[in-house]
Amino acid sequence: MARTDRDFEALLAYVEEELDFATSHYTDAYLDRRVSARQRRTDADSYAEYHDLLREDREEQAALLDALSINVTGFFRNPEMWERLRVVLRDLAADHRRLRLWSAPCADGREPYSLAMLVLDDPDIDARNVEITATDISEDALDAAREGVYETTATTDIAEELAPIDGAEQYVDRDGDRFAVRESVRDLVTFRRHDLINGEPLGPFHAVLCRNLFIYIDPEYKAPILDTVGQSLVEGGVLVVGMTESLTDEKQSRFEPVEKSVRIHRKIG
Repeated sequence: MARTDRDFEALLAYVEEELDFATSHYTDAYLDRRVSARQRRTDADSYAEYHDLLREDREEQAALLDALSINVTGFFRNPEMWERLRVVLRDLAADHRRLRLWSAPCADGREPYSLAMLVLDDPDIDARNVEITATDISEDALDAAREGVYETTATTDIAEELAPIDGAEQYVDRDGDRFAVRESVRDLVTFRRHDLINGEPLGPFHAVLCRNLFIYIDPEYKAPILDTVGQSLVEGGVLVVGMTESLTDEKQSRFEPVEKSVRIHRKIG
């Protein structure tokens, strides 16, 4: 595929300035993978040709923005983290009359629904006093999340993803390879669009799950995102990042590890 660095930079500048997606915050490797995938789908032979297509095709603009959003997820991804988080949430629920949780970015909804199932499954947490907010930059991802229907495929076994929770049939209706999240779970989650990079802090929240985002983000922009998340947390609230992620040196002074091995931190400043 013919391409030049100048064409790539021009394309990214167009996406940032005209489509309002902060390409400058992401690594070039991540952006190249996502853009190249859309080029192949449209049979564009170069960045320049794909750039021309984007200017004229609003549907392709939406498709690219959806492709650029972080959408790698699963129910109860890294089960050991969820077991540790269960204990942390019990302690938070004991200390606060109303527990407010945030999943960002939420992709297709499986992470916030996992939170809801964990809450409903725990006798020490009163689900009536829990609010879960789930945000993403992609409207398509949010639409899929609100629907709450997932299918087992050659690469995704939904039944296996749900295995860490006992009696998952209480929370998900299964019809062959099709799994639909029940209303009792969906009712705990409110979905809304939010740009974690450029948007304002939300909250206040008692826990924020911001997992597997920073591995795609240029290191220069990790600190501003952590500022947004930190300002959204109450003092003593917890932040969960991905299993291969860490806080910046600058931000570590504002958090202390609660469960270091599974990347659960408490806000202390």
